[in-house]
Amino acid sequence: MKESLRCSVPRLKRAVLSWVPVLSWLPHYSFRENAIGDLISGCSVGIMHLPQGMAYALLASLRPVYGLYTSLFPVLVYFIFGTSRHISIGTFAVISIMIGSVTEKLGPDSNFMGNGTNGTVDYDRRDAFRVQVACSLTVLTGIFQILLGVVRFGFVVTYLSEPLVRGYTTGSACHVCISQLKYLFGVKPARFTGPLSLIYTLVDICRLLPETKVPELVVSLVALAVLIVVKEVNDCYRQKLPLPIPIELIVVIAATIITHFCGLTSKYSIDVVGEIPSGLKAPQAPDVTLFSDVIGDAFAVAIVGYAINISLGKTFGLKYGYKVDSNQELVALGLSNTVGGFFQCYSVTSSLSRSLVQESTGGKTQVAGVISSVIVLITILKIGSLFEDLPKAVLSTIVFVNLKGMFKQFMDVPTLWKTNKVDLLVWLVTFASTILLNLDLGLAVSIVFSILTVIFRTQLPRYSILGHVSGTDLYLDTDTYKEVRVIRGTSHLHREQSLSHCLFSGNRHASGIEIGKLLTQKKKRDAKLKRTQEKEKKKAKKEAKKQVRLNWAYQHDVTVSDSDSDTGGHINTQASHSGDEEKATHSIILDISTTSFVDTVAVKTMKNIFRDFGEIELDVYLAGCQACVVEQLETAGFFSESIPKSRLFVTVHDAVLHILHKLGRGDCLLVSSSL
Repeated sequence: MKESLRCSVPRLKRAVLSWVPVLSWLPHYSFRENAIGDLISGCSVGIMHLPQGMAYALLASLRPVYGLYTSLFPVLVYFIFGTSRHISIGTFAVISIMIGSVTEKLGPDSNFMGNGTNGTVDYDRRDAFRVQVACSLTVLTGIFQILLGVVRFGFVVTYLSEPLVRGYTTGSACHVCISQLKYLFGVKPARFTGPLSLIYTLVDICRLLPETKVPELVVSLVALAVLIVVKEVNDCYRQKLPLPIPIELIVVIAATIITHFCGLTSKYSIDVVGEIPSGLKAPQAPDVTLFSDVIGDAFAVAIVGYAINISLGKTFGLKYGYKVDSNQELVALGLSNTVGGFFQCYSVTSSLSRSLVQESTGGKTQVAGVISSVIVLITILKIGSLFEDLPKAVLSTIVFVNLKGMFKQFMDVPTLWKTNKVDLLVWLVTFASTILLNLDLGLAVSIVFSILTVIFRTQLPRYSILGHVSGTDLYLDTDTYKEVRVIRGTSHLHREQSLSHCLFSGNRHASGIEIGKLLTQKKKRDAKLKRTQEKEKKKAKKEAKKQVRLNWAYQHDVTVSDSDSDTGGHINTQASHSGDEEKATHSIILDISTTSFVDTVAVKTMKNIFRDFGEIELDVYLAGCQACVVEQLETAGFFSESIPKSRLFVTVHDAVLHILHKLGRGDCLLVSSSL
């Protein structure tokens, strides 16, 4: 009992530390090495959280204060459960626009028209409902991520290739850009849904350009120019500057002061942020009746958010030499979303711009995230109401400037054209489908197309001839290694497809052995031999009838001659056959050293290969079978008297030596398959 208790306590401790990573590193936190860097980094990231949180809330069709909430609570949750030390959790443009598409779809303005004759929109009621939609979507997203993490489903992100993710985020950046044009020009386009809605929105904005509010356009252009210039200065002098210039916060403060004291709202009707309530709201349960309406969007947000988060986390993990647990990241992100959903937050993921600032300013741990949350908390409690006169156009320019990194991904096109055209096709199809079919349907089409490219590529085998490197047991591609010596009749099949299809088509193409043709020729020879024997028998019978009057001794001699004639016909035919066989390949080695599993189709195909080649007197051998493959073959009943285990060899060279020793030096066909 005591022994089992001793065994269970360490196991329990390891489980707790794996599920709550902060307990493993926070007790050993070095204030001397990390405190100053985390403090500076946290302040820098916190300053970025304020304008970005308010700006990205507009993308989600929510009031700016909810962006501040989203920059607070999820960050604290990730501090406890996350495994990356450098990423900055919070609002992100792509996730925000995905949330916004759902909130606008379920809560359009037309559902909240007032009872008056002017038909004005009841904005308070509309915004309250959109918050309910966003919170329900966020909680359901977190539940999906937690469940996937608990069942160790972190590997699902491997099916989202880098070209797919980058193409999708680039297409999403275009959605973000178009959605913010209405704030820059001060126009109110109609809302479109479904495929091609982005195109319709852009056309409608162009139609409304004559109605542009010039004051808002001027504010937008001035803010945009200042942001671009100072951000370029930050990029050029990032090695010399101790901290990047917080130009976003400076622009927000300056715009708020100018708008307030110059009375721009009353004079020019500039659209501003409006009321920002001080203090925190009590947690509120999400509306579960909305789950059925947002379940598909929630799963899409869960996958996209996790893909962005884990790719950025693993990048920093590789750079600084620590492990980022993909499954624990799913749980941490899921808990951040689930807990945040109860506090009026919407879905979060890591931000590239904030993460780079957190790393470059000396951040070493997620303590920097806690410090940034303190700055956001102070803003929510005491300072938030001061930003009520902030023009929405300024927040839109902040969004535009932060899309620079995503638009740089267009440079992937020439790079992929030179390196991998299939990945280029995935990128282009993902981008086009995201633009034309919207974010949810575009993601589904992109994943299906990416999977189809993998399937098609596995069905396109590549073949090469192997040569033997003298003095070694290596067999290399003769096209790549010109100095290798080609063994007569030896070839190598490299394929990117399923094992069963490889065995079916590879043996036929790489070896030049047409099984069907050889079997047909064998049948023809057998039929010809049979016809010859039948003719000889009929001829013998006729001779016997003609010479019926001869004595029995003479008849006995004739019978012996007939027998000798039959035997001679068989031997001559076989000799001719043997002569043909001596010129052909007599042994085949299937190299399946990289095959990790075989299914029932592969086993059946391999049985047919052994049977068919056996009928034309060709021996087949297997080389490089992994232990798990041998076990699977045994379970499937592959081995028998006709296919004994003696046909298995550890390496290709062992099989070659066995064949040469058994038959003397001759031809040997090598077929290699790799999964």
